[in-house]
This record gives sequence, structure tokens and C-alpha cells, in this order.
Amino acid sequence: MDSFSTLIRTASHEQHTEAETSTFMSDLLGGRLGVDAYARYTEQLWFVYEALETGAERLTSDPVAGPFIRPELFRLPALERDLAHLRGPHWRAGLSALPATRAYADRVRRCARDWPGGYVAHHYTRYLGDLSGGQIIRDKAEKTWGFTKKGDGVRFYVFEGIPNPAAFKRSYRELLDAVHADDLEKQRIVTECKKAFALNTAVFRALGEEFPLSA
Repeated sequence: MDSFSTLIRTASHEQHTEAETSTFMSDLLGGRLGVDAYARYTEQLWFVYEALETGAERLTSDPVAGPFIRPELFRLPALERDLAHLRGPHWRAGLSALPATRAYADRVRRCARDWPGGYVAHHYTRYLGDLSGGQIIRDKAEKTWGFTKKGDGVRFYVFEGIPNPAAFKRSYRELLDAVHADDLEKQRIVTECKKAFALNTAVFRALGEEFPLSA
């Protein structure tokens, strides 16, 4: 029988691919959009991570979510430095969430408050994605818009507290395999993972509508 981490990875593969191959992401990584689109995307990330991390401290003693709360993963301080670089010192004043982003952040916040298993699903889809595919985005952003390597503008993608991402991802998958949940709850967590990818894809779709390439 497959381990839980394998189950999660294979069950959400289709949604994962859909999120990664969205038109907006393809255009952004292909250098076809300006730095403003990248900054707008970074703003949307802020709302999602604010929802993920603001309630995280409360979950440290939870038997299900607790083992996943790792400060070296937290992204908000890095995101805020990036936004100050991209939007200037008064970046908060201009911050606005797309409706799709608001729906995503609300769902994360609700799970953080009421359902630790669901929180783990969102935690997994975000942080493991950032440690993997996020590195491609960082590399492209540095080349396309001239950010300093691993500096302001791309700090979100730099995990200074994780010197060995491959080893960290292995230990994270071990945490998933040992998650404090029965089979029914594991199925619910897998379903929430799929929902997380769908919510993420909806944000990409909305960004694509805001930044259409002229035909």
C-alpha cells in the first residue's frame, strides 16, 4: 500500500499540473509580462501566507498540525521585504486581494481555525511547492527583471533556514506519513489538497484576466 505522502502527491497530480501550466504563469515565466504582473502576484501571495502563518502559533500543540509548524518555513517577513522593494515603503496602502485570492485565504484561515487536517493540506501544497517549483520562478525573476540573486524581490523563494531542501522535503514527507489521522481523515486531507490547488489555479486565472497579453 502506498504511503500517505505518495497518496497525496499522486492524487493531486492533475490539479498540480493545471496550476503550474496556467497561462499567467507561462507568460510570467516566459518573460512576456512586466514586473508589475510579478508584483501583483506577490501581493496575492501575501494574503495567502498571512492566513497560513498568522494562526500557526496556536496550532503548535495540536497533535495533527503541530509537527508541521516549522518557523524556518515562514514566508511573511520575506514577502514583506519583497513587497517593499517592488511597491515602495507604503506597499500596504495599495495592497488589494483579488476575489479569488480572498476565497483562497478565507479557506486557509477557516482550516487553521477549525480543522487541523485541512490546514496540513494547505501547508503541504504551499510550502513544498515553494521549495520545489518556486526555485524556477526565482531564477526566471532574477534573469527577467534583474533582481539581485537571492536578494530583495525574490526573498520569498529563498529559505535561509533550510540549507538542504532535498533533506527537508524528505523529512516533511516522513511527517506526512506519520500524520495523526485515520484513513477517512486522510482521504479528507487529500480532497482538501485538490481544493487547495484549484483555489490557487483560480488566482492564476484571475491574474491572467488582469494581465492579458495583447493578441
